[in-house]
Amino acid sequence: GKRKRSNTSVLYDSDESEDSDILVRKVFAKRHCIMDEDESSQEQQPDKTCCTENLSTRKQKVFTKLKELARQRATRRSCSSENFEDSNDEAEIEEEPLCHLPLTPREGSETDSDSMKDFIVEEDDDDNTEHVKSENQPQQKEQNTSNSELLAYYVPHLSRCDHYVHFKRIVKAFLINAIDDTFLSSLYDGTRQKKYAQDMLLSLHYLDDRFIRPRLENLISRSRWKDRYKERVDCYPDVRIILKNQKNIGCQACELNRYCKFNVLLSGRLYNSKTLEADDFMSDDKQVLKVGMVCADRTRVYHNLKHFKYKLYVDCSSIAEVDGVEDEPVKDTVERLFSQLEDSGWIQKRYSVLEDYMNDADNFQEEK
Repeated sequence: GKRKRSNTSVLYDSDESEDSDILVRKVFAKRHCIMDEDESSQEQQPDKTCCTENLSTRKQKVFTKLKELARQRATRRSCSSENFEDSNDEAEIEEEPLCHLPLTPREGSETDSDSMKDFIVEEDDDDNTEHVKSENQPQQKEQNTSNSELLAYYVPHLSRCDHYVHFKRIVKAFLINAIDDTFLSSLYDGTRQKKYAQDMLLSLHYLDDRFIRPRLENLISRSRWKDRYKERVDCYPDVRIILKNQKNIGCQACELNRYCKFNVLLSGRLYNSKTLEADDFMSDDKQVLKVGMVCADRTRVYHNLKHFKYKLYVDCSSIAEVDGVEDEPVKDTVERLFSQLEDSGWIQKRYSVLEDYMNDADNFQEEK
């Protein structure tokens, strides 16, 4: 017999075929329909087939993307074939053997036990492709990690090193040279090739090329200093800036008419910028220059940074001279002195001074 008319009709999956495991959501009819108990399954067949085909098509796209991800993973991880089977035994994907290309020395010792389980995606009626996007993120992170390891392994000098680590190497190099005055010269001429020596040379270059020189060049490029004044400041490691009576004369730094009220007193021995060996020629020579306020401030900032390395070496030499032991091996003396300086906070304080000098140079105002 015929049932009474109903506002809604519900479709159920009663088929026992190979697609029977796919859940079919309830569908609410937009118009009235008459259903017969004996013919209901035949009437539902077109809608059910359409819904099933859409789900199967989306699922097949997901499996295709997963297969591509699996191939990329297998290229780095394994040369064996991998099989994937979903929980409902609907489909099976076989991975062909791919040649393994090692990325880093660590790759060969790592085991790959997760195989394809990272790529399993649970079905969702809303949007299956969201799962594929979420699986791409760990893939990209792993690729970035491998690239960083490659750079550090094949180009070690480009690997990141903390600034304070560079500074401590420099202090140790200065302590060695304070005892053996040929150490720095042998670093620069390439005589010493051991790793510790090459690390110290790298840190010395880092101090000059990354910390000091760019800031000095920036200070000069933004000033009106004459070359003669710059050369004088470069040659004398000691400076005193004294406030005097104001005079409306030409500044001896920029040679412009200024109200000059500062005397710049330059003194000290000329030294080699690499080996830091001092020259005794005209060691008592002094220069007194009258400058304006802006040039006096710039002189202070420029001179502090320009001669910081030499002043640090002089301090290390004084410590080695006072606390050194004649019969003690050089290596033992350096390690003992370095540990004392580090434990007392002396190295950290000197590094903080360098940071202050760099900040002063970075924040120095543009000359008007």
